[in-house]
Amino acid sequence: MRYEPIKASLNRFFKVTWLRRLFYFLLDLLLLRAWHVKRELRKIAKSIPVDASALDAGSGLGQYVWRMARMNPDWLVTGIDIIKEQVEDCTGFFDRLGLSNRVRFREGDLTKQVGTGLYDLILSVDVMEHIKDDVTVFQNFFGALKPNGVLLISTPSDQGGSNAHDSHDGSFVDEHVRNGYGMNDITEKLAGAGFSDISVRYTYGGAGQISWRLSMWLPMSILNLSKLFFVLLPFYYAAVFPLCLVLNWADLLVKHPSGTGLLVKAVKRG
Repeated sequence: MRYEPIKASLNRFFKVTWLRRLFYFLLDLLLLRAWHVKRELRKIAKSIPVDASALDAGSGLGQYVWRMARMNPDWLVTGIDIIKEQVEDCTGFFDRLGLSNRVRFREGDLTKQVGTGLYDLILSVDVMEHIKDDVTVFQNFFGALKPNGVLLISTPSDQGGSNAHDSHDGSFVDEHVRNGYGMNDITEKLAGAGFSDISVRYTYGGAGQISWRLSMWLPMSILNLSKLFFVLLPFYYAAVFPLCLVLNWADLLVKHPSGTGLLVKAVKRG
């Protein structure tokens, strides 16, 4: 499945300000990764300056920039993405809300330098599985953080992430260059880039995997076949939304021995 054309269609559909706010709200509730990221961001917020500078590395549709800006009104939040149209759409939305003084977007490639000593926090959600040269990106993240800055990553694991259950399976998303990370693999790469205090835990256990199939895999698979399914999406989600909320809540409460997602936190000590 090609995910970027679907994201482009969503960008065009949710251009109206109130619709985009509703879209972000629904993504916040529906996507399990957002539940895990929100909880970890609240913890991280206690350990970094109240006027922190944060980077959403691979900001996409902009929902995590929206989340960080709303959680922390004194933060300066930057979104960087390689797709120009997404950067322009997000810039227009946040400008219309009068947030251009503390929220900004720019086009950029994470394999190039993203800055030196600029950020107290770097967030990267469902990005690293798209980038082949991940070692360079991790080094760039390290260089872009201030001393004691925090990196938070959400990415598929090698335990069935991207709907791939062995080395011969293809990813659910065509744009992925790897199906997922192993705990040791990503820990070693981050340590090699200079990071300390690296913690990795599984997300998307049994309940989370069911939620993902209902909320993402099935509708995105059908949308990839025909955009006409957009018309039926509200009715579909009205039916599955309550169950997905319960499943997301259940996944958040449990420490998983395995799961199809990873949540990774690392610190630049200095």
